[in-house]
Amino acid sequence: MLMKLYEIPVGDWFEALIKFFKTTFDSQFDAIREGLGFLIHQLEAALMMLPWWVMLILITALVFRRSGKGLALFAGFGLLLIQSMGLWNETMLTVALVIVSTTMALCIGIPLGILAARKRQVERILRPLLDFMQTMPAFVYLIPAVTFFSLGIVPGAFATIIFAMPPAVRLTQLGIKQVPEEVVEAAQSYGATPRQLLLKVQLPIAMPTILAGVNQTIMLSLSMVVIAAMIGAPGLGRVVYGSIQAMAIGRAFEGGLAIVVIAILLDRLTHSIAQKRK
Repeated sequence: MLMKLYEIPVGDWFEALIKFFKTTFDSQFDAIREGLGFLIHQLEAALMMLPWWVMLILITALVFRRSGKGLALFAGFGLLLIQSMGLWNETMLTVALVIVSTTMALCIGIPLGILAARKRQVERILRPLLDFMQTMPAFVYLIPAVTFFSLGIVPGAFATIIFAMPPAVRLTQLGIKQVPEEVVEAAQSYGATPRQLLLKVQLPIAMPTILAGVNQTIMLSLSMVVIAAMIGAPGLGRVVYGSIQAMAIGRAFEGGLAIVVIAILLDRLTHSIAQKRK
C-alpha cells in the first residue's frame, strides 16, 4: 500500500497527451495523412510505370555512372533476383516508402542541425530530445502513429520519419561545427554575410559529414520497414512479417534478402557520393 502512494502514472499522462493531440489537431493529422499517402502512391506509380526490365536497366546504368562496374553488376544481379522471387512490386513500394520517409526526415533534420550548430540554446534543447528519440524502442513509435493516422502506409511512414531523423540532425550539426575556424574567419573578413557563409563555405565543407547522416537516415528507414508492417504498412516488410506469422520460413528469407539488396545498393550509392564530395 505504501508503494502505491509513490507510483508516478507516467503511462497515463502519456496516453492523455496523445489523446489531447489527437482531439486538438485531428484535422491537421488528416491533412498530413492525405499528403503523405499521395506522395508515396504517386512515387510508387512512377516506379511501376515502366516494365520491370526497363527499370532494371535504368537503375543499373545509374549505379554504373555513380559507383562503377562492380556495384552495377551487383545491382543488375540483385534486382533480377528480386524479380525472379516475385517481389518486384513489393520492392518498388518499399523503395517509395523509404524515399518519401527519408526525404521528409532530411527536410526536417538538416535545418534543425544547422540551427543547432549556430544557436547554443537550440542545441541544448535538441540534445536530450534526440537522445530520447534514439534510445526509445522503435515499437513505441507505432502507438502514436496508429492513434493519429489509423492503420496503413501513412502511420508506417510517420513512425519511420521520427525514428530515422536523429542522425540527420546530429551529423549536420557535427559537420558544420567541424568547419575550420580560420576558414570561417577568412570568409567573414572578405565580407561574407551569414547566409553566404552558410551556403558557400560551411555547407560545402560539411557536405561529406552531412551525406553520412543521409546514409544513416536511409539505413534506419529501411530497418523500420518490417516493424512498420505491424501497423499495416505494405511492401517487403509485410512479406516478412506475414511469413513469420505463417511460419513460412523460405518466403520470410526471400523478403529479407530483397531488403538486404536494396539496403546495400542505397548504402553504397550514398557512400560513393560522399567520397566524391570529400
